[in-house]
Amino acid sequence: MSTSHAIRHIRITPIAFRDPPLLNAAGIHEPWALRSIIEIETASGLVGINESYGDQPMLDALAKAAPALVGLSPWALNAMEQRVAALVAPPAQTASEFLGQQVSLAPGTHVSKTVAKVISAFEVAMMDLQGQLAQAPVVDLLGGAARDCVPFSAYLFYKYAEHIDQPYAPDAWGEALTPAQLVAQARRMIAQYGFQSIKLKGGALPPDQEAAGILALAQAFPGMPLRIDPNANWTVQTSLKVVQQLRGVLEYYEDPAPGLEGMAAVARAMEREGDVPLATNMVVTDFAEFRRNVDLGCPVKIVLSDHHYWGGLRATQRLATLCKTFDLGLSMHSNSHLGISLVAMTHLCASVPQLTYACDTHYPWQDEEVVEGGRLQFEQGSLRVPTTAGLGVTLDREALARLHDNYLHCGIRNRDDLGQMRKYDPGFTGRQPRF
Repeated sequence: MSTSHAIRHIRITPIAFRDPPLLNAAGIHEPWALRSIIEIETASGLVGINESYGDQPMLDALAKAAPALVGLSPWALNAMEQRVAALVAPPAQTASEFLGQQVSLAPGTHVSKTVAKVISAFEVAMMDLQGQLAQAPVVDLLGGAARDCVPFSAYLFYKYAEHIDQPYAPDAWGEALTPAQLVAQARRMIAQYGFQSIKLKGGALPPDQEAAGILALAQAFPGMPLRIDPNANWTVQTSLKVVQQLRGVLEYYEDPAPGLEGMAAVARAMEREGDVPLATNMVVTDFAEFRRNVDLGCPVKIVLSDHHYWGGLRATQRLATLCKTFDLGLSMHSNSHLGISLVAMTHLCASVPQLTYACDTHYPWQDEEVVEGGRLQFEQGSLRVPTTAGLGVTLDREALARLHDNYLHCGIRNRDDLGQMRKYDPGFTGRQPRF
């Protein structure tokens, strides 16, 4: 390796951007979403970039591991992984803490995912560098594109019109608490982005109301694939009651009941009554959980991966191979994110031949951006795979500075949907399952 290509410096910049008051099983989104922007610079001045989580524990872990990468080649991914694993170990947990995290809304917050998250954060930036050095897009480093475009799904939320403390002007989407409002939200999102399937974030309102929302969507968009995700906020009994109402409507049923055992109970009952495949991003979130799903006879039929906490792009390709081996479907999960995460996801999805379902993305809910040229453009619900070197996007320095200033002044350092919801409803407990 030429010494001019050795890593000489790593910059980690926390950012915050506006996030609408979106309802979910844990409560409601806070006004500001946190992310981190990672820049890995070589001795020659070449810079590879990435986007990852921005909560304080993640920032601490990134800062702890970053110095160990200095001097490495951008191609030395295995050495990077070994150094990160040696430095960043998850803290010990009590049994109750561990079990509590098993029904967490956001698997990426699990301390058990810390090593995988840090590896992924650095891996993508290093692969961006590799692509620039090789004058090839990241998808080519992953084996080449199996598709030119990657499909995404309209991601609907129940939501309030504005945040309770009015930190900024209300978002343009308005309130969505009724089936009619939900259909209006879907019409607008599909008109703007061209999505060919719809996912509803559930677990926030009474289940019968959410079932009515799905049925209204089915009537408004006949034949369009529909999904619902209550984030494990329903009991097994409620999960089965709802799926009876939605029989013949759902493309898949995502995380209705808590825990792999709860999902298995739902799957067993549905096998007797007609099959709707179960999907998850909550109970199959690493390779050990994948094995446990297999040991239980694969009650989860569709794995919604996320390279941010599965350990990176290459680890997710390994997951894809396992899904093919056990005849499981594969798609991708999303959190609130900006364009760097979205384009990394697009390269990855393009490299996976057996991607079987359109992917999740929160991107329509974000109105800020940190890449040059502004927001990425969807075509009929899909993103074209970049063909330029590396990730194919570069940082907008002015936008980065502005979003970093948001971070400095927003007062949020860890995501707390429950605490935010208690501003609306002081008695809200966030217990799961709630219904």
